[in-house]
Amino acid sequence: MMKFTGYIREDGSVGSRNYVTVIPSVVCITEVVDEIVRLTEGSRGIFHSQGCCQLGPDLTMVTNALIGLGQNPNTAAALVVSLGCEGVDSDRVVEEIAATGKPVERIRVQDLGGTSRAVQQGVDIVQKLVLKVSGLQREPVDISELVLGLKCGASDTTSGVSSNPVIGYVTDQLIDAGATVIFGETTEVIGAEHVLAKRARTQDVARRIYEIVENMEARAKSVGVDMRGSQPTPGNIAGGLSSIEEKSLGAIIKSGTRPIEGVLAYDEKPRGKGLFLKDTPGREAEVLTAMAIAGAQAMLFSTGRGAPQGFPIVPVLKICGNPVTYQKMIHDMDINAGLIITGRKSIEEVGEETLKILLRVLSGEATKSEAIKYIRSMNIYTTGPVI
Repeated sequence: MMKFTGYIREDGSVGSRNYVTVIPSVVCITEVVDEIVRLTEGSRGIFHSQGCCQLGPDLTMVTNALIGLGQNPNTAAALVVSLGCEGVDSDRVVEEIAATGKPVERIRVQDLGGTSRAVQQGVDIVQKLVLKVSGLQREPVDISELVLGLKCGASDTTSGVSSNPVIGYVTDQLIDAGATVIFGETTEVIGAEHVLAKRARTQDVARRIYEIVENMEARAKSVGVDMRGSQPTPGNIAGGLSSIEEKSLGAIIKSGTRPIEGVLAYDEKPRGKGLFLKDTPGREAEVLTAMAIAGAQAMLFSTGRGAPQGFPIVPVLKICGNPVTYQKMIHDMDINAGLIITGRKSIEEVGEETLKILLRVLSGEATKSEAIKYIRSMNIYTTGPVI
């Protein structure tokens, strides 16, 4: 029976980390948040390039995303930093984070009289919140409390035969133990959607899988280009991947073999246990955010060419499928799935190793990206123009 130790929140969710999350409602105040976080221990900043001069659906998406990040179990308390004139509904952000029972406060830079005063006020508030939550203790919980996010990036030919199969093995074990696992990257389902549709729990779920792929392709065609002009990426091609279909067949292996319970919108949380597909683009910065919005307390990230970044509030465990890349980037890669390529270990052996390390990370052990603070890379997905 798998367990980890985490922080049990008032709403019943369980965090693997215990951060005061500082949330800018708009890109215009990035530097204010950056300085508040720099001056306070135990805080993490949510840095994004959205929040104003966007169409209504995108502003709603960004608002929902910020709410999801504030509600993520790894957020113990939050400070929302508003400029005062942005398009994001910061009132709703504060209200819905507070509804989880977490301490949450807000400052408005314009009302306080500018940057320096906002930084001072923000530091004082974050210090108070850090002191308030720093005494919280970890408690043993069952693995069924886990929400795990999956990602593959900077892929090469080894990803589909080593690191992604390892994640697929882990996914099956976790699903069987009652956990929730979410994978995404709609652009990396193209050409393999029929394979996933066969695993759909219902016909409606199968229909949604086809629908999100069709919508993603239509979005590219609406600006006069074919998706296959940017997928696979130049790095994928240099790594030996020949087509989007080949890339997709390797990518979906990380979802394992269990039934797909539902298809989630970018800003949506799962409403039950099991395996879910989330409608996201392929780029790391937006995909990792989507998993955090869904409530992931940790993420597994497969890479062949070497993607080093983590995420501000969620530990990201890097599983490298290429033995050469692992040795070259050993300070960024957590697990060497390249040993499968060299014949020294099996998929199951590396999978079991990954499960053990994941449980330690959930219980507080740092990933390599956390240890070197490579944790700022993120953004929020939007589909419309900046106007």
